[in-house]
Amino acid sequence: MSLPLEGLSAIVTGAGRGLGRAEALELARLGAAVVVNDFGQPGRDGSGPASAGPAEQVAEEIRTAGGTAVPHTGDVADFRQAGELVRLAVEEFGKLDILVNNAGILRDRMVFSMTEDEWDSVIRVHLKGHFNTTRFAAAHWRERSKAAGTAVYGRIVNTSSEAFVAGSAGQPNYAAAKGGIVGLTTSTALALAKYGVTANVICPRARTRMTEDVFAGLREPGEGLDPLAPAHVAPLVGYLASPAAAGINGQLLVVHGGMVAVLERPRVAAKFDSKQETFSYDELDALLTPHYAARPRGETFAAAEVLALRRG
Repeated sequence: MSLPLEGLSAIVTGAGRGLGRAEALELARLGAAVVVNDFGQPGRDGSGPASAGPAEQVAEEIRTAGGTAVPHTGDVADFRQAGELVRLAVEEFGKLDILVNNAGILRDRMVFSMTEDEWDSVIRVHLKGHFNTTRFAAAHWRERSKAAGTAVYGRIVNTSSEAFVAGSAGQPNYAAAKGGIVGLTTSTALALAKYGVTANVICPRARTRMTEDVFAGLREPGEGLDPLAPAHVAPLVGYLASPAAAGINGQLLVVHGGMVAVLERPRVAAKFDSKQETFSYDELDALLTPHYAARPRGETFAAAEVLALRRG
């Protein structure tokens, strides 16, 4: 019996630890050959021989288990290095089939205290990093599709966050970057559908090195797997990367602790028409002020109830 991802190749960014590591291991377990990307050590980006850094350690873990993997230690937020990452996958495995964007950093601070660098660095790694790899992978799939005269196999799984969905007062940079990733994903899903490529986005909740302070003290009592273990997230990524998920495109899913929630797209809650050629201040006051006065106090566009989701 063949494995779901047998014969396919994948890139996982930020895969040296935490969520990315769990995702890379899961894709390999399902049969994919994996490029394990993790920034910080000299390696397959052309900057020197691979060392035993996190990317090489995860790649070796995959190979020891009987899989196929190579490390890449370039910076996905650098346009050139992101292109080299995609080229490495094509050179090593003949083609690229799956792109999992996971790499990210945190620089938490309230908006009135945030520095320019704290804003720029988070937007760069998360949002620009997702764009960079997507851009080169998309070009690869478009070229292959045009050459073949038919659709090809392509899967993108991007990583957003509940910080975008529910709002996060101390993470304006992170929430903005993760919201941008949702927009990037839905745009990409529409642009690449005709080439056979799907693009979906997940909002994972997991205890990793990056989030250990955020989730400190949230371990639920009892034996067994931590409800915030990355192992709860990886199977969904493997599924979305598989042929079985061909009909899923441009979707947003929340995943953690043995639970997957499918989020609905925004819907129009109310509509107001001017009785004149255009609205006046007084007309808007007469329509919108009572409308919002009747809404729950403190309610915003953010869906804070998502944070209360648990396996039932």
